[in-house]
Amino acid sequence: MNRAGLSRRCFVGAFAGTAAGVSLPACDGGSPPSDAATPPAPATVTGPPAPSATPSGPRPLYLGTYTSVDGGGEGIGTAVYDPATGRISGEDVIGGVGDPSFLAVHPDGRTLYAVNEREDGAVTAVRLSDRKVLGTSATGGSSPCHLSVHPGGRFLLSADYGTGTVAVHRIGTSGAPGRRTDLVTHSEPAPGPGRTGPHAHQIITAPDGGHVLAVDLGTDTVYTYRLDEEAGTLTEVSRATARAGAGPRHLTFHPGGRWAYLANELDDTVTVCAYEPESGRLTIGDPQPTGSDPEAGTNYPAQLVVTGDGRYAYLANRGHDSVARYAVEEDGARLRLLGTVPVGGSFPRHIALSPDGRLLFTANQRSGDVGVFRVDADSGELRPAGEPFASPVAVCALPL
Repeated sequence: MNRAGLSRRCFVGAFAGTAAGVSLPACDGGSPPSDAATPPAPATVTGPPAPSATPSGPRPLYLGTYTSVDGGGEGIGTAVYDPATGRISGEDVIGGVGDPSFLAVHPDGRTLYAVNEREDGAVTAVRLSDRKVLGTSATGGSSPCHLSVHPGGRFLLSADYGTGTVAVHRIGTSGAPGRRTDLVTHSEPAPGPGRTGPHAHQIITAPDGGHVLAVDLGTDTVYTYRLDEEAGTLTEVSRATARAGAGPRHLTFHPGGRWAYLANELDDTVTVCAYEPESGRLTIGDPQPTGSDPEAGTNYPAQLVVTGDGRYAYLANRGHDSVARYAVEEDGARLRLLGTVPVGGSFPRHIALSPDGRLLFTANQRSGDVGVFRVDADSGELRPAGEPFASPVAVCALPL
C-alpha cells in the first residue's frame, strides 16, 4: 500500500489528494554491493555549522521527487544556485533512482543518498563526481521517507513510514550501501488515535554523536538508540511519548545539543524538548502554535531547521503554505513565534538552509517548485529571492 493509502486509513486523509499518493512498484536498483570498508575517522558532531563567508560561483542543488506519479520527476533533479542572489538555474536529472523523496549527503561530500519510497523500500547511493549510481540496498520495510548518515561515515540510517521500521546499512568503500546490519520495528506503544500501526518518519544522530533518535508519527513516540559502531546494531535506551494524537514528524536539534524542537504533523503544533546527552533521554514539552490560521483550513507542519548560530528556527507549514519564524531564547530552551511568510507555492514538504546560512529553500510539493528566501542574519527575517524554480513534485531540496 502506498503512503497516501496508509494516510487515508490511519489519520483521516492527512495526505489525501497530495502527490504523495504514489504507485509503488518494485524497486529496481540492482544488487547491493560489497560492504567491505576501511572506516574513516569519526566526525565530531556539534550541530549545524555556523554561517561562513558566502562562497563565490554557483553551488549544486539536488531535488527529491516522486517518479511514479503523474507529473512527477524522472529521478533526482539537479540544478545550481547563486549563493549571493539565491537564483536557481539549470536543470538536469540523475536517472535510475526511483521515487527519491528524501536526500542526504555523506560527511565527506562525495556521495549522495536517496530513499526509494516504494512498497519494497530501498536506499540508493550516487557518486557526485560523475553522478554514477553506485548501488541500492533494501531497507527491509516499506515506503522509506527519511535517511541520514551517521557522523562517523560508516553507516546509513533509514526510516520506513509504511512499516514503522528503522534500518542500519553499512557503507562500503565506494560509498554504496552494503548489507543491512539491523532492522528494528516500533511495536510499542500502541498506535495513536486513528492510526493502525507505527509510521517511522525520521532517524537522526544526536549532536553528542552517541545516540540515534527515531521519530514515529504512528505511535506518537521518539525512540532513542545506541548504535554499536562495530556490529551496526541499535539498542533502545529511552523513549519519549508525545501527547496522544500529536503525530510527531520531524526533530531538529539546537546547536548547543541540549534542546531540540519537534514538529507535530497531526495536531498542528511544535514542542521544545529537553535532551540529556549522557543518557540520550528526551523530554517533550508543551505544545506551541505554528502560526497557521485554523479558520483557513487544516495545516500539517512538516519540518524545522535552526540557524547555525542557534538564534532562529523555521518551520514549514503545509496547508497554511508558509514558513513560521521563531526566535530561539534562553540558550535554546524557548521558542517565541515571530510570524509567518508565504512560501509562494503550495504544500512546502521540506525546507533547508544553505551551508552559509544565508538562504532558505522550500520544496513545494503541490505547486511543483522550489522557493528561495534570503535570511537576515540579525533579525532572522525571510525575504523572497526571485521567483520559484519549477521542479516536478518537489518534495526535498538539498543545497550544498
